[in-house]
Amino acid sequence: MHALKIVWDPTKGIDILGFTLHFYSMMWIVAFILGFFIMKRIYKQENQSEESLDSLFIYSVIGIMLGARLGHVIFYQRELFSEDFFSIFLPVKFKGGFEFTGFQGLASHGAAIGMIISMYLYNKKVLHKSVLWILDRVVVPVAAGAVFVRLGNFINSEIVGKPTGTDFGVVFAQNGEAFPRHPAQLYEAFCYIFVFIALWYFYWKTKKSEQQGFLFGLFLVLLWAIRFFVEFVKEPQSEHEYIATSALNTGQMLSIPFILIGLYFMFIYKSKKPLA
Repeated sequence: MHALKIVWDPTKGIDILGFTLHFYSMMWIVAFILGFFIMKRIYKQENQSEESLDSLFIYSVIGIMLGARLGHVIFYQRELFSEDFFSIFLPVKFKGGFEFTGFQGLASHGAAIGMIISMYLYNKKVLHKSVLWILDRVVVPVAAGAVFVRLGNFINSEIVGKPTGTDFGVVFAQNGEAFPRHPAQLYEAFCYIFVFIALWYFYWKTKKSEQQGFLFGLFLVLLWAIRFFVEFVKEPQSEHEYIATSALNTGQMLSIPFILIGLYFMFIYKSKKPLA
């Protein structure tokens, strides 16, 4: 059984000119670059211009990153509004001394909300088709990017799972621990691969992309259902995780509305006219 235990103790990142480029930040960069090339292929299929693709990339990066950061602060670390306000928007912290932190404290629920808002603005200003048209397509690269984000969490030894109580699991030695935990980040990353494959299949091999809202709904249902169940083996991300209910934590409570919205778009929603 000892062969199932892995001791994980990586470096934080790469030192460049006195700054540390965190591997977690690098995984976000990989996610956006990969997403760009996936969306480039989709836009070529849909006969969309490269100029609109460039704008999509800018809107996506700003919307997802800003939403993810604000989501984390609002849901898990509200004290930053009063204790270290500028660290909310900058990749540095000032409290306790200046430090370059890179991309840290990002919430996937906030990223999802930020993505939806940014796609609404992108459609209104650039695309002029429908919000659901772009959401049905952008979720394909987003699902692929989610894999690398969770790998970044694993490399960073953050969002760890609960102790397994056995020899199975990962010892996050970087956190000063000597006992194995569930590699919850890897559970999610592995499952998100199948979310990407499912969305890719339905887009390229079926006509579901013509059913407005279906792919967006499928993304919400699969991704947040995975998140809901993996949360059972995760450690709480803040001391306030279980205030709302003794059974479910914040991540699970936030996932339920996304799942319900996804089911609505998959099975109930009927497009009457383009949503501008």
